[in-house]
Amino acid sequence: MPENKPVLMQGNEACAEGAISAGVRFYAGYPITPSTEIAERMAKRLPGMGGVFIQMEDEIASMAAVIGAAIGGKRTLTATSGPGFSLKQENLGYAIMAEIPSVVVNVQRMGPSTGVATAPAQGDVMQARWGTHGDHPIIAFSPASVYETYYLTIAAVNLSQKLRQPVIILLDEVIGHMREKVLIPEDGKLMVEKSSDDVPTDYKPYDDKGLTPLVPFGFGHYYHVTGLFHDQYGFPTGDPPQVERALDRIHEKLEKYRDEIVLTNYIGHKEPRVVIVAYGCTVRSARAIVKKAYWQNRQPIGLLSLQTIWPFPDKEIEALAKQADVLIVPEMNMGQIVGEVERHAKGQAEIIPVNRYDGEMITPGEIEEAMGRWLS
Repeated sequence: MPENKPVLMQGNEACAEGAISAGVRFYAGYPITPSTEIAERMAKRLPGMGGVFIQMEDEIASMAAVIGAAIGGKRTLTATSGPGFSLKQENLGYAIMAEIPSVVVNVQRMGPSTGVATAPAQGDVMQARWGTHGDHPIIAFSPASVYETYYLTIAAVNLSQKLRQPVIILLDEVIGHMREKVLIPEDGKLMVEKSSDDVPTDYKPYDDKGLTPLVPFGFGHYYHVTGLFHDQYGFPTGDPPQVERALDRIHEKLEKYRDEIVLTNYIGHKEPRVVIVAYGCTVRSARAIVKKAYWQNRQPIGLLSLQTIWPFPDKEIEALAKQADVLIVPEMNMGQIVGEVERHAKGQAEIIPVNRYDGEMITPGEIEEAMGRWLS
């Protein structure tokens, strides 16, 4: 695909541009550090292309607004940070239950509460997975660069539309505010997957027969939207088989398209003794270690970058645990993903966490120190 000259842009700006490239034309949000530049970019860009930007009174209303716009047929985006992400959870659960597509960006900062608004952290990993109540599935991406932010935002919008599923993008303050070059296609659009136009006369928005497109309200099909358990037409039900069917449906979609959703990137030795498992900005420190240890000294080390953290890349972790002696998990929190790594490694490799939660990035030296005897 022909590309323009490289564009220097901030991670938050790349997120906004990726959304626009994927067809997002509605944004509702509330300013909060360190995500505000996404709202600023969307406020500037959307009106000129027939889109709509609304600054809402709070994050609860923002999530409700994007749900309403999505039901009306628009591709939607909202962005926030930790405290605002907490406020979005009830309506996020509604979107999951009613199978309404939307993309929610959380540019993470230190918490709990208001924490340190300008400091980076990775403390919302479990909130992304379990923040709303019930046995719900979720998709969450975690970019490690400005370039990845642009393309993962496109993937998030398209997957959200295809699967009728909210998708979360977990940026962090470092990736959101740093600047790198991004190659943007000439026409400004890339991989915009359109929903199927093949809608049966007897339209069942929650049919069990594969993916069903969401027909916008007012376009000739009669159905109901509710946060209650519902039948295939969306009408509330308490019938146990129908309840079980509805919950199975939202899980089975993600299971069926698992290989399209779960994105990882491995670099390093083909038969590693040590593998660093990282996501977000910690990937950058880990990559420096791999370059030094593997590319310069040919040591048996590798890096698995988790671009998708939910659904968790269980198969990839298990495969590496069979090869490696140790998996090192650096995180800017007190330990969140490390438990999942340990669970799916199934005792086949030692798991070593590297944690930092003082508002500073984990350095390559801290990861190297954790390797200790493994590369001596």
